[in-house]
Order: sequence, then structure tokens, then C-alpha cells
Amino acid sequence: MPLFSRSEPAPAPQPESRGLFGRRHSPAGTTTITTNNTQRGGTGLFHRKEDASISAARQRIANAEAAEREADKALFQARAAVKDAREQVKVLEREAAEEAKLAKIKQGQAKAMHKKAKPLGRHDHV
Repeated sequence: MPLFSRSEPAPAPQPESRGLFGRRHSPAGTTTITTNNTQRGGTGLFHRKEDASISAARQRIANAEAAEREADKALFQARAAVKDAREQVKVLEREAAEEAKLAKIKQGQAKAMHKKAKPLGRHDHV
């Protein structure tokens, strides 16, 4: 069964005769006008008119969906920025710890040199 078929059987064609200039006439002599659009009960699937409030609601839903997509994108970007900031803080902490370690070593070496240099110059009384 086709997707868009009618459940009613098609009417049987009536014999028609062609008149002068190719116009179709019914056997009773009345003119019938045929068009390409067949009349159906109801409206077509894609060609129906919508109420303005339904159309407005549909547009609001579309706008809300777009806003949610943008918010999700912004949230993703914010999370990535937070992750980058935290990683940068960790790098700074490691660098500070390394610098503190080097400063402590330098302080120990300076203290040892100070002890070694303290007795120097005691014979400097000329």
C-alpha cells in the first residue's frame, strides 16, 4: 500500500467527446473543467495552514533549542577554560616548588660558604 494513497476507489471515467477547439464536453453537453489538482477531503500533509499561535510556539521552541545549543557550547568552552587554568596553576606550583628547592640548596651552600669565610681576615691587623 503506498504511503499517500486514498482509501476510496477512483471513480470510473465517463465517456467524453471533444468539442470545437479541444474543449471537453460531457455527454449531457455541459462543460467539465479538469485541473491537475485533485480535490481530497482535508488538506495535504505539507500544505496545511497553521494557526498563528501554533506557528509562534513552534518558532519559540526552535529558538529555545538554538539557545540550548549555544549554552551547551558556552558551557563546554567554560569547562575547557577552567581545565586549562587548573593545569596552568599546577604547572606554576611545580615551578614554584622547584624554585623553592633550588633556593633552599642555594641557601645551604651560602651558609656553608659563610662558615668557611668567617675565619678569614683575622690576621688583617697591620
